[in-house]
Amino acid sequence: MRDKIAKLIDHTLLKPESTPADVKALIEDASRLGTFSVCVSPSQLPVEVPEGLKVATVVGFPSGAVKSSIKAAEAAQAVKDGADEVDMVINIAFAKDHEWDALEADIKAVRDAIPGTLLKVIIESAALTDEEIVHACRASEAAGADYVKTSTGFHPAGGASVEAVKLMRETVGDRLGVKASGGIRTGEAAVAMVEAGASRLGLSASEQILGEL
Repeated sequence: MRDKIAKLIDHTLLKPESTPADVKALIEDASRLGTFSVCVSPSQLPVEVPEGLKVATVVGFPSGAVKSSIKAAEAAQAVKDGADEVDMVINIAFAKDHEWDALEADIKAVRDAIPGTLLKVIIESAALTDEEIVHACRASEAAGADYVKTSTGFHPAGGASVEAVKLMRETVGDRLGVKASGGIRTGEAAVAMVEAGASRLGLSASEQILGEL
């Protein structure tokens, strides 16, 4: 179980005060732990990683409340700087206002800017109703996303929940991946997210969690 979980982890460091030395330590830890990737802020790119370790970054983070064109430009620059995967934050106001066409366009702007790059869409599930979660997942799929993701980990409404992961998986089926992220701090919680349907985990406490497993 420990190795299975490790291969699902985006080992994450997104604190705004993180330094290049912190990122270097993150990469060393990820390599030692055997995680799938590291996830760092776009300003930290490019980074050197050992062969086999992917690099992910975030776009429109953490609020999502920037123009779609800015998110698209940020994503394109991140890929130019070596990102293998991009996790974008939706404009949450579009979801709360049920502006589903606008939400789909927001996501598609980023999708079109980085063709061929794996795109995860952070819907901030704790801030949404079940109905809004379903619609946000559908908009993500329609826009060409590869994954839907629960949370930034920075929203006051909270992070990932088993219930949200289940609902997201039911909505996207096996067509998209589901990433659980935000507030997952124990091995038990990580396993529960996978059992609920998560195919990727965004974790900052990777070493502690894998140690428990």
